[in-house]
Amino acid sequence: MENTVSTDEIAASEEELDKLAYTRKRYLTPKEIAAYVLVNFGWKNLDQFVTAFKEFFLIQFLKLNPTVYANINFFSSLYDAVDDTISGLIIDRTRTRWGRIRPYFILPLPLWLIGGYMMFTAPNMGFSESGKAAWSAVAIVIYGLGMSYFGAWNLMIYNITPNTNERDNLITITKFFELFGTWIPSLVPVMVTLLPKINKSISMQGVYSGFARFMLILAAFFAVFGFFNMRERVPLMSRAEMKETSALESLKNIITNRPLIVVILANFFNAFKSVGGSSESYFWLNNTGSLMNGTVSGIFTGIPNYIMVPLSAKMVKKWGARTTSIIAGFFGFFAYMTLYFIGYHPFGDSFADNKILNLAWVILGLTICGLPNKILNVSGQIVTAEALDYMEWKHGLRNEALVTTVQGYFTKLATSVTGWLSGMVLTWINYIPLTDQLGNAIPQTDPKMLNGIWTIFCVLPALARGLYGLSFVFYPIYGKLQQQMIVELADKRADRLAEQEAINHSTKSE
Repeated sequence: MENTVSTDEIAASEEELDKLAYTRKRYLTPKEIAAYVLVNFGWKNLDQFVTAFKEFFLIQFLKLNPTVYANINFFSSLYDAVDDTISGLIIDRTRTRWGRIRPYFILPLPLWLIGGYMMFTAPNMGFSESGKAAWSAVAIVIYGLGMSYFGAWNLMIYNITPNTNERDNLITITKFFELFGTWIPSLVPVMVTLLPKINKSISMQGVYSGFARFMLILAAFFAVFGFFNMRERVPLMSRAEMKETSALESLKNIITNRPLIVVILANFFNAFKSVGGSSESYFWLNNTGSLMNGTVSGIFTGIPNYIMVPLSAKMVKKWGARTTSIIAGFFGFFAYMTLYFIGYHPFGDSFADNKILNLAWVILGLTICGLPNKILNVSGQIVTAEALDYMEWKHGLRNEALVTTVQGYFTKLATSVTGWLSGMVLTWINYIPLTDQLGNAIPQTDPKMLNGIWTIFCVLPALARGLYGLSFVFYPIYGKLQQQMIVELADKRADRLAEQEAINHSTKSE
């Protein structure tokens, strides 16, 4: 009797090991890793370029009224929130021969290519104020609609492999290689400063437009490449199971998912950092006197990132994604606030009093403030993946697109406020874009305006980082709970995979 029990226990143990082996097997080929990295590279370039220069281009060159820009941003965000609900449900329920996510690498391309082209084109057609508003609104809405569906590619990381270690390694590799992409947008201030001086027939506006088209083509090319070179491997619910699960039930499971709620709130708070990013061109042009100072700064502030990405992987392995996010968030808060109180011209009454030392100080301060950036990029994606695993563990669902929609509501709410604020602050400080005879931007020197730009540039990023770190104090996936989830989730996935294989075998036999 004892021998029989022992044999049963051994058999059960072997079965459990087989199920765990499913999640520990290596799936990704070098070509597939390259495809994922390149799609991210193209998307990151485009996103960074649009985030950094969209507002500046529309206000400075299209001469769009800042208040009008703020209102367009606000209402386009509300539109995106409605659209994201629809797109999230559609993506989650998509089942095709190419997978659930891959079709959206291709289908939305025309929309965001047209919208992106329009956003960085200022037609010389004597537009009235209403004409400029209409042009900008159409461009922003079309671009946002395309990105709502193309954004599905971000869900690939949760489906490309069931091996969590392989997934985390791919996240780290991707974040490291995307660092090289940040160099391309950083060249824009150099080009818009130098090229018009070298060749009078080249305008600043033309340089921005040329870069935008290059970024759009690059992102589109890599999206097509990714479609043909990636696979989805995490087993999903069947169409029948999806029909049995209502959208309302899916939404309820998301709302009651504590780890996911923490991630959503953290990202909501972190979105306010974008106000600092939107004011960056104004800061370099007006507070320091030259847009090219932004490029000089970017060269140095970006260097530590090549160390921080590998370091972040080690921090996550040693302390977990939760603790890493807390440390990085609080560090960012104190760094930005220290920079703000010291100011951007400590070596003189104005920045021009000692340009070299003041610029060196700003670069050093921004380098220190930026140390957590890539840590949060890595740990942030890992905690999101863990929260989705948690939902699958609890409810058997992987509604990544719907989850992304809920996240998008909070992100777009923050974006609405920050987009409105970044436009309105220019109205509050009576900012008027100045240009020379050739239409090139020149700086203003009003102290109140400069102080307003500096406050936006530092304080909101500080609050964003601090609240992000604070949120993860309430994140529950760590320690024993995390280990339990990993083991039981592996068991559930193995059972689902076995059921699918049995159905496929039965269908072939018939």
